[in-house]
Amino acid sequence: MARIAGVDIPKHKRGVIALTYIFGIGKSRAKEILATAKVDESTKVSDWSDDEISGIRAAVGGYTIEGELRSETQLNIKRLMDIGCYRGIRHRAGLPLRGQRTKNNSRTRKGRRKTVANKKKVTK
Repeated sequence: MARIAGVDIPKHKRGVIALTYIFGIGKSRAKEILATAKVDESTKVSDWSDDEISGIRAAVGGYTIEGELRSETQLNIKRLMDIGCYRGIRHRAGLPLRGQRTKNNSRTRKGRRKTVANKKKVTK
């Protein structure tokens, strides 16, 4: 198993797919990295030589990935919450922030349903 940027990437997969196991690297960026390191996209990770792995590590080093990217994202969200903008308020309330309706759906953001009891009707 090759270890790049603190992540064990699977050795039985092709290079392009294996690099996507690193947070912050998608398919297009993986292709870019392999092109920079001069490694064939279709080669499996188990077939990579030590020189190719070091070239890939050097190419990956130029991007913000893994822990650094996660902390940057969290800081951006915290900034939105601190300035009190609409998106920050929605983050704080745990509601969807991109204009979705909340009457019926949005269970992913709101969590499990909380049943609210009806008011009892007064009988005469």
